Amino acid sequence: MKTAWNPALYLEFAAYRARPAQDFMARLELTVPGAIVDLGCGPGNLTRELKHKWPDRTIIGLDSSPQMLAKARALDAGITWRQGDIAAWKPDAPPALIFANAALQWVPDHPQLFPRLLESLAPGGVLAVQMPVTGKALYHTLLARVIARPRWQPIAGARTYAHPLSAGAYHDLLAPRASTVEIWETLYHHVLAGPEAVTAWTSSTALMPYLTALPESDRAAFLEDYTAEARAAYPPQADGNVLFTMGRIFVLARR
Repeated sequence: MKTAWNPALYLEFAAYRARPAQDFMARLELTVPGAIVDLGCGPGNLTRELKHKWPDRTIIGLDSSPQMLAKARALDAGITWRQGDIAAWKPDAPPALIFANAALQWVPDHPQLFPRLLESLAPGGVLAVQMPVTGKALYHTLLARVIARPRWQPIAGARTYAHPLSAGAYHDLLAPRASTVEIWETLYHHVLAGPEAVTAWTSSTALMPYLTALPESDRAAFLEDYTAEARAAYPPQADGNVLFTMGRIFVLARR
């Protein structure tokens, strides 16, 4: 079953979601001509920031979700928006930058995907990928606990994302094909209003495949179970808020 994305829910935490990408963009330098491709562009807010940074280049945003692309097209008609599957995507011409922010964890077979993306670049072009480090994340641990409950076993196989590989694995995939490779990880501590906000955040990403697999009548109960786990796992700070910590891995390779 194809995941039904909700742009409004995804954008509820837009500023926090954008911060890793903005930090990443500040480090990017392009030295060769060519287009910029945003793979998994979602609602297009970050694609538009790429356009602002490089206003003289062709900007292409690719996403598999028609709902996300409808939001993106309304945001900026000057960007080329395309619907497509990242796993099958090939550029019309070698781009100068392939940018993928919190998208490639939804695409399988990274040992094949990453070298293919790098080799599709123009010589001197840049592959810039950021992904959440989901395998270590507390919010994914909570999800595993919920899915293990007998009531939710029928949707246990609904996951459509892959946990990112290790930094060493990405280095070994890219270094033989790249002129330079940089990889780093960063923790972001987001201040949220409480465990309900943790559920709201994850319900637009990690929980989405499971919610899509459930009949609408069961979704509220599933979210209630997740919120109960979040309430125990995310104790309030002195001001009543909770710190929602997300690790991010950044992979920057120049062909």
